[in-house]
Amino acid sequence: MKIDLTSLTLASAADRLRRREISAAELTEACLERIAETEPKLHAFLTVNVDEARRQAAAADERLRHGEPASTLDGIPLALKDVFVTRGVRTTAASRILEGFVPPYDGTAVARLRRAGAVFVGKTNCDEFAMGSSTENSAFGPSHNPWDLERVPGGSSGGSAVAVAASQCLGALGTDTGGSIRLPASFCGIVGLKPTYGRVSRYGIVAYASSLDQVGPFAHDVRDAAILLEAIAGHDPMDSTSAPTPVPRYQSALGGDIGRIRLGVPREYFQEGMQPDVDSCVREAIAALESLGATVETISLPHAAYAIATYYLIATAEASSNLARYDGIRYGRRATSAKSLIDTYRRSREEGFGTEVKRRIMLGTYALSAGYYEAYYGKAQKVRTLIRRDFEQAFERCDLLVAPTAPTTAFRLGEKLGDPLTMYLSDVLTISVNLAGLPGVSIPCGVDANGLPIGLQLIGRPFGEETLLRVAYAYEQSTDWHGRRPGPIPVGEGPAAREAAR
Repeated sequence: MKIDLTSLTLASAADRLRRREISAAELTEACLERIAETEPKLHAFLTVNVDEARRQAAAADERLRHGEPASTLDGIPLALKDVFVTRGVRTTAASRILEGFVPPYDGTAVARLRRAGAVFVGKTNCDEFAMGSSTENSAFGPSHNPWDLERVPGGSSGGSAVAVAASQCLGALGTDTGGSIRLPASFCGIVGLKPTYGRVSRYGIVAYASSLDQVGPFAHDVRDAAILLEAIAGHDPMDSTSAPTPVPRYQSALGGDIGRIRLGVPREYFQEGMQPDVDSCVREAIAALESLGATVETISLPHAAYAIATYYLIATAEASSNLARYDGIRYGRRATSAKSLIDTYRRSREEGFGTEVKRRIMLGTYALSAGYYEAYYGKAQKVRTLIRRDFEQAFERCDLLVAPTAPTTAFRLGEKLGDPLTMYLSDVLTISVNLAGLPGVSIPCGVDANGLPIGLQLIGRPFGEETLLRVAYAYEQSTDWHGRRPGPIPVGEGPAAREAAR
């Protein structure tokens, strides 16, 4: 019986490649065909790298033919969120202001995957400059959740999550500033890992909020996530915030006993208004972990209630500073009708930035302005310290914290666009992890009454990804949620399909 190559996990595909049961070219063509069939309905990609992917696959097959694979990832088709700078391939951050930008270099994470022999099938859709929770803020239109095409995939890394969930690729990279990997992973029923701040280099990603942004993988299961993290993690002198900490063999951490693991359940994360299906599935998952030998106790994160306000002061302030570089002079969109230098700045930014980006720039500029800096930004930084101390105290008693990833399953497209504050609350259970710089992972733990995926969030100590992955793997192996895939996706023709089918 012919195997569906796109249904393989990364690890199983790598094994078949080593045994020469399949070729990288065959695997890549299967993914490109899958993209061509499903992309008109999903809109996961902004750029499909057909020619480059085929060249990379051919080179991988040559290495494999001589028994010289570059790594476990050699010949594996992956996708990259379109905030990763990629040599010779346009990088837009889903914004009109960068619509035609083609970088002359690779970011560090991309360069490490390239050296590992990965095949890049394309750049994925996201909220503009990674600002959003639904991928609806993309200047090029929203992505659609493969479990229900009328619902959002989460954001901001929604396109990467869709590409993995819909089997358009075997893994992908995203970025997580306030939940932008974990939320889409939860909504799309896959694994999404946000490493410790500093674990993976940020060099070569389009910046949103520099003290919060972190690179991480999407995958079908925990082992695949561990493989990807191992490939991209490690110190980088090009990133001053990159930690000079050794990278463990994450795959070796999988399969260990969790009998001595102490799990803390933050009472603040089981809030009023949470979708009942989410509450019950997460509590069942916690009980399953307890049955595997872990001990469970309720803990408190007393300053969690202030996380949303703190985040939207710090993140917008940093966005205001980071996005000041888009002035229509050095690179990116330049207004053609401007009459002066100041008019060039104003018109280029007016034409190039979307509504949500403008909103966050204005919020951040206000928070940093004279007379308001200490009252808003300065106070937010103090509360951030309190939030981090809450976690430090919790980890004196616990090895990991366990909670829902999101208070609801995927909501309908357009449902929250008219109410930014309601949209911001989608990240209420993930934001604190970024403020404290901790690692977190979302893994599938059930479905709601409509068949939509529910995510379980595990939160670890700084640089505690080994324990995080070990417990996530133990839970995963005791259930079958990670093996479930979306139903058939209607196929069709469109620009992306025609490009991928060339």
